[in-house]
Amino acid sequence: MQPRISPGRLRELGPINWVVWQILSRAAGTDDAHLFSTLGRTKGLFRGWLHFSGRLMPGGRLPRHESELVILRVAQLRDCAYEMDHHIRLGRRAGVTPEILDRVRTGPAADGWSGKHRALLTAVDKLVETRDIDDATWSALAEHYDERSLIEIVLLINQYEGLAATITALRIQRDGV
Repeated sequence: MQPRISPGRLRELGPINWVVWQILSRAAGTDDAHLFSTLGRTKGLFRGWLHFSGRLMPGGRLPRHESELVILRVAQLRDCAYEMDHHIRLGRRAGVTPEILDRVRTGPAADGWSGKHRALLTAVDKLVETRDIDDATWSALAEHYDERSLIEIVLLINQYEGLAATITALRIQRDGV
């Protein structure tokens, strides 16, 4: 599939977003992070989205490892190869080993999860699949997280589910394609 909107360059991004795209691409381990060169075409909206997104990850209260578990699980459930590729690279830096990645792909029922991580991944599955978190799942999650972190978890899940939908709808190609 071809992208519905081509990744921008200096002319389409403007100088600020062009520099941001260059920096974020390098940080992501690629020459052209298509997500950023596409969304960067929205000028100030892109920077606002980056601020919000960055406040969730990497700037959130959740440990980076847990944030990556959430994001990778969302990517798996939404079948978003772009998001999965990007966060496999970032997750590796946060201690997500190939064995943990296999468990993420299997889901919260996989053997080897701590109670905390099982509750976290169950919440991801519930919110993505039903657009809600049932009381039993919420109670299990609340055993491990304070109220502020619980809100952040819901926002993080929805941020990356929305991003997966955006990537899919815009047909953003995987980096290096």
